[in-house]
Amino acid sequence: MWFVFALLSAVFAALTSILAKIGIEGVNSNLATAIRTVVVVFLSWGMVFLTNAQTGLGEISRRSWLFLILSGLATGASWLCYYHALQMGEASKVVPIDKLSVVITLIMAFVFLHEKFTTKSLVGCILITAGTLVMVL
Repeated sequence: MWFVFALLSAVFAALTSILAKIGIEGVNSNLATAIRTVVVVFLSWGMVFLTNAQTGLGEISRRSWLFLILSGLATGASWLCYYHALQMGEASKVVPIDKLSVVITLIMAFVFLHEKFTTKSLVGCILITAGTLVMVL
């Protein structure tokens, strides 16, 4: 089932890029990011209440709070940079570079989470990087 959700994530991420590129025309990229963020906040909290997940708030450890907050800060920084790049560049060039996050994530997962970095992972990273360069150049 994770594969279905991962595939849906990719589809929605693609829609995000296209819709953002159209919507950001004539709008400050920081303002556009803030508008997007408000929508995400309402959607996320709506799902929390719809699924009755708010009852778990008190069970979250300090460590989890810290890393969720840091993750939120990283997300915000990513979105601000992404929207600014989209405003200045072509979506067909910005998006592949943004997707280098896959390669960076694999490297960070190896270094910080001590996940296995296999030959298959290495070949995938090389192909993603090469593909990105081909698309951007």
